[in-house]
Amino acid sequence: MVRRKGTIMAIPTNIKTLLSGEVVEWARIEFKETWDPVASLKTICAFANDLDNWGGGYIVIGVEEENGRPVYPLKGVPAEKLDKYQKEIFAKCKLIRPAYMPIIGKETYQDKQFIVIWCPGGDNRPYSSPKTMEKDNKERIHYIRKASNTVEPSDDEEKDLFNLANRVPFDDRVNHQAEMSDLNITLIQNYLKEIKSSLYEKAKTGDFVEVCQDMNIVSALPEYTKPKNVGLMFFSMEPDKFFPYTQIDVVQFPSGLGGNDIIEKTFKGPIHQQLRDALQYIKNVIITEKVVKHPDRAEADRFFNFPYAAVEEALSNAVYHRAYDEREPIEVRVENDRVEIVSFPGPDRSVTIEGLKSFRVSNRRYRNRRIGDFLKELHLTEGRNTGFKKILDALEANGSPKPEFETDEDRSYFITRLFIHEEFTRNLNQSKTNEVDEKNERSLSEVLSEVLKASDFYKLEKIIKIIEEKGEITPKEAEEVSGKSAATVRRYLKILVGTGYVEAEGSTNNSVYKISLQ
Repeated sequence: MVRRKGTIMAIPTNIKTLLSGEVVEWARIEFKETWDPVASLKTICAFANDLDNWGGGYIVIGVEEENGRPVYPLKGVPAEKLDKYQKEIFAKCKLIRPAYMPIIGKETYQDKQFIVIWCPGGDNRPYSSPKTMEKDNKERIHYIRKASNTVEPSDDEEKDLFNLANRVPFDDRVNHQAEMSDLNITLIQNYLKEIKSSLYEKAKTGDFVEVCQDMNIVSALPEYTKPKNVGLMFFSMEPDKFFPYTQIDVVQFPSGLGGNDIIEKTFKGPIHQQLRDALQYIKNVIITEKVVKHPDRAEADRFFNFPYAAVEEALSNAVYHRAYDEREPIEVRVENDRVEIVSFPGPDRSVTIEGLKSFRVSNRRYRNRRIGDFLKELHLTEGRNTGFKKILDALEANGSPKPEFETDEDRSYFITRLFIHEEFTRNLNQSKTNEVDEKNERSLSEVLSEVLKASDFYKLEKIIKIIEEKGEITPKEAEEVSGKSAATVRRYLKILVGTGYVEAEGSTNNSVYKISLQ
C-alpha cells in the first residue's frame, strides 16, 4: 500500500482473482518468478502508456508462468527478499519519464507471499524507460503492450501513442478518492431524461454501475470501479468535496468598487445546476430592460443594460474552460457600468493576446472536452470556437458596446468584460428615481415585480408596500409586517438591495432601507 497524491491507495483486486484470469484479462497480467529490473520496468512503462486504453495492468512477482498463465504449485517470494524487492521497484521506477509510480502491495495466498504491482494508465502519457540499465545508456523507449507482450513500438504505433495517449484531460481522469456512492442516481436520471437519452429507462431499473459505464463516467476496469472527475462534477451533490471552490460567486458593487456595499451570492452543487442557478439570479436581479418611447412613431426602442445571451455564453464558457484542479471560484463582478466574468487559468497559448483584442480566436486545444460534451447536451453551450461570436452578436443586437477579453502573458486568468448599454449611463443618478417617481407613474412595486422572481416578489410584497408608503422601513418593522425571523428578514432585505432599487442607510444595527435614488 502506498500514498498517491495525498491518498492511501491499495491494489484494487486480490492475488486469487489475478491467478484465475476470470475478472482481469490475461493480457493485462504478467507473471514473474522473480524481480527482474530490466524486463519489469519495461512492462511497467508499457502498462502506464496503455495504448489500447485497457486500463493498465498488473505484474505478479513470485509466480512462474507458461504461455502467459500461472504455473502451479506457486513459488512465492522468499520472506527475506520482500522488502529488498519493494525498495528496488521504487528505485527503478524513478527512471521512468515523465514521473510515474505504480501501486505496490504484498499479498498472501496458500501460505506464500507475493508482490503485486498495479500499473494503471498514466495521466501524463507517453512514458519512456531506459533500454538498458547500463550507466552510460541514454536510449529511452516508449514501450507498449501487444497482446501479452511488452514491445518497442513501430513508427506508426509511436505516432499513435503521442496522438492518442497524450496527457489525459483532468475531467476524464479516474478519481481515486471517490466511491460509487458519491454519484447520485437521481441526478443521473434527471440528466438522461432531459437529453432524451435511450439510457433513461435503463437508469430507472437497470444496474447502476452499468449505466455509469455506458455514460463513461466511471472507470471501465471490472476490478476497480471508481467515478471519473466529470461524473463527480455533474452527478455528485457535493462536487466541491473533491474539487474545492468549484462554485460561482456573483459579487455586486452597488456603490462602485470603492464603496462599502458589497452583495455576494455563491452558487454550489453540480456544475450545470450552479450555472443555471447563477444565470437565473443574474437574469432576475442584474439584467434590466429599458423602454424608450418616441413621439413620432408608435414603436418604442427596447434594450437591456446587458443582453442575457451574452452573459449566458460568457459564464457558460467560464464553466467549460476553467481548471477544476485549481482552488479558485468563477467570479461574476457586477459594477455600475460593467459585468466582469473572471475564471482561472487563462486560455492556452494557441490563443494570442492580439487575437483576443481583435476578437479573432480559434482555440486549438480544449481543457475539458467531457465537460463540454455534457454542457452541449444540456444546451448550455454551443460548438467549439462559437462562444465569442455569440457574445458579439448578442451585444450588437442590443446596441451594446463591444466587449473586452483579457488574459496575461502567463495565461493565469481570463476575464470577459461586458459594458452597460449607453442609455443606462445617461443621468445615472437620476435614472432609478425616474423609474419609480410620479412622472412615469411607476411604483416601486411595479418596477420590482419585473426585476424579481415571482416567488421572491410575493414574499417581499408586504415589505415593499411599507417602503412605498413610508419611504423607508427598518429591519424590526420588516419582521413585524412579514411575520418572519430576523435572519429571514435580513435575507429578504439583502435581495431588495441586490436589485439596486433599494438601499441601506446607517450602521448594521440601526439601518434603514429606502428607495435608492443613486
